[in-house]
Amino acid sequence: MTQEAIVTKCLTNGMAEVAVARTTACGSNCGNCESCIFQSELKTLAKNKIDAAPGQKVIIESKSSKIYKAAVMVYIMPMLLMILGYAFGAALSDGEGLGIVLGFCGLLVGAVLIVFIQRKKSKEPITFDIIAFNN
Repeated sequence: MTQEAIVTKCLTNGMAEVAVARTTACGSNCGNCESCIFQSELKTLAKNKIDAAPGQKVIIESKSSKIYKAAVMVYIMPMLLMILGYAFGAALSDGEGLGIVLGFCGLLVGAVLIVFIQRKKSKEPITFDIIAFNN
């Protein structure tokens, strides 16, 4: 996965701090809805493979597999556990009450699993490499 960024600072260990513009799902027209509560720019560290200087526009790259794994973990796993909980509860009783309760329990288990997995994976963060200049 590649993104455009601007180098803000060069560090001594072959790394650079880069600023990445946050993209929005609504088309980056925040003046219309004014509901975006997040900052429009993120700063992260990237391996400076091309010796970029502060102020230069660059292309950064990260492993797509890590991004996709994170997305599956955050979006798919809790929903899947909720559906499985509901199906298990519905199979055990005649009404929907137990299915709903076990569905929410599955959603809660998914959220707890995300917290524990995130704490374990914080030792292996998503890394970025500066691969090219962006003119």
